[in-house]
Amino acid sequence: MTKPTDTMEKIVALCRRRGFIFGSSEIYGGIGGFWDYGPLGCELKKNIKDAWWHDMVRNPPPGPGGTEYQMVGLDCSIIMNPKVWEASGHVGGFADPMRKCPGCGHFVRADQLWETLATASPWLDSLLQVFTPGTGQYDSPRLMKWAKTKGKKLAPNLALVRNPEVTLVWLATRVEGQPAAPPTMQEFTQYIATEQLHQTGLQEPCPRCGAPLGPPAPFKLMFETHTGVEQNEKSNVYLRPETAQGIFVNFRNVLDSTRVKIPFGIAQIGKAFRNEITPRNYTFRSREFEQMEIEFFCHPESSMEWYEFWRDVRIKWYESLNIKSEKLRPRQQGKEELAHYSAACTDIEYLFPFSDEPQELEGVAHRGDFDLKAHGKSARGDENAFAVIDDDPSRRLQPARTPGEPGPSARFVPHVIEPSAGVDRFALAAITEAYTFDEGRASPEFMKFHPRLAPIKAAVFPLVAKDGLPEIAEPIYREIAKHFPCQYDAKQSIGKRYARMDEAGTPFCFTIDGRTKEDGTVTVRDRDDASQERISADPNVILRFLNDKLGLH
Repeated sequence: MTKPTDTMEKIVALCRRRGFIFGSSEIYGGIGGFWDYGPLGCELKKNIKDAWWHDMVRNPPPGPGGTEYQMVGLDCSIIMNPKVWEASGHVGGFADPMRKCPGCGHFVRADQLWETLATASPWLDSLLQVFTPGTGQYDSPRLMKWAKTKGKKLAPNLALVRNPEVTLVWLATRVEGQPAAPPTMQEFTQYIATEQLHQTGLQEPCPRCGAPLGPPAPFKLMFETHTGVEQNEKSNVYLRPETAQGIFVNFRNVLDSTRVKIPFGIAQIGKAFRNEITPRNYTFRSREFEQMEIEFFCHPESSMEWYEFWRDVRIKWYESLNIKSEKLRPRQQGKEELAHYSAACTDIEYLFPFSDEPQELEGVAHRGDFDLKAHGKSARGDENAFAVIDDDPSRRLQPARTPGEPGPSARFVPHVIEPSAGVDRFALAAITEAYTFDEGRASPEFMKFHPRLAPIKAAVFPLVAKDGLPEIAEPIYREIAKHFPCQYDAKQSIGKRYARMDEAGTPFCFTIDGRTKEDGTVTVRDRDDASQERISADPNVILRFLNDKLGLH
């Protein structure tokens, strides 16, 4: 049985080999948390974004009870006035407490130290052989031997390794002084990390090298840079960590420049940046990523109904693009998980091969009126600055003060429902879901992309590059290329060409062979089952075939 990690390794290898994804700056050794999308990868991402924009913005589904609403787009700048991030809470709260190791320079999140030590520390895992958690029993000679052998390689900066005699004295004093209360695993770890107990107190070790960690300090997750000539505090700006805030600060601009009215949505696709402490799991957790976000503005009374609507719409959208296996798992957040301003949130999760637990593809959050009130108070001095007039007479609880003018009860700050999806995460999920291995095929690896997502829709091959076959194939290719992403290939054996297109996820290949010259037909090969049939070589017939099979028009 193939292990999930083995599957992930095969997927990464295929993505590198076929030009879906490359490590950024590879010729200089790369850079952690950044990725480049190759020819097939950028087509895949474009197809994802085009599908999202078409289905959510240009042709959104009817709302609850058939309610009509409008969706419009924005493309905001990556760098905005720093006050935006102060008002949103990112400057003050978008930071994790970190502890730095003075020995190897490694950073570890303060709130995840003991989890990291328990699950990702080779030296501590090795030490478990000489300590019994729960009983507090340990073998002093074996500890000494470990410190002078394995310890030197695994944890060169651990107190037990640097000065085992003194460190073991402190541990023995503790065990003998409290025989009825044996040390826990955590306490044992602290003692073997402590060399000068009276001066420093118990220390906590680095999961990598064992050195005592420094004190917790805030670690900013936003990338900082400067505008203008001088680099000082006044010129300090940030790369946006999300696209949402650009929508909120343009809320009034959209209202004033269009004819939209509540309920309506503003959509944006764009890059965002977060200085992730430990980027990992291939492209899943990166420092530069792309988001597809909607901020949907609605009346507070109907906000939960709209939340449930968008939650269901977004789940069905993934299913419509073949992300519909048991690996797609929506999860409602518990009350203890919700942000302080959120009334509800659903994480649409997917079980990737690199994890035992589903990971978030998209969050659909009920953000209430937090964002508009925060920016109203910060920018205008009034948290109700972005309140709108309720044009639904049924909700007006008080008569208007003057004829034609709504009363105070007719104004409200809209609530916001936010479906926030990651382009890169969905691209990785689409690749993972599409990856298929069939030993019974001549080319066992192939990608079963949904036709809307497939980077290449069709390929045209002359069976051989002679006998007048290229002269027939090339006009067919040019005609298909006017309507669909298509490739022409006349090199190597036909089997190898099929294999390349299988790995690219191309749904159909058209082969021009000797029979084409006799009866005017071509061979069509289906990617999913490798079956073949013959149809007319007339480009118009081939286009009708593709339109029917791909279902894109």
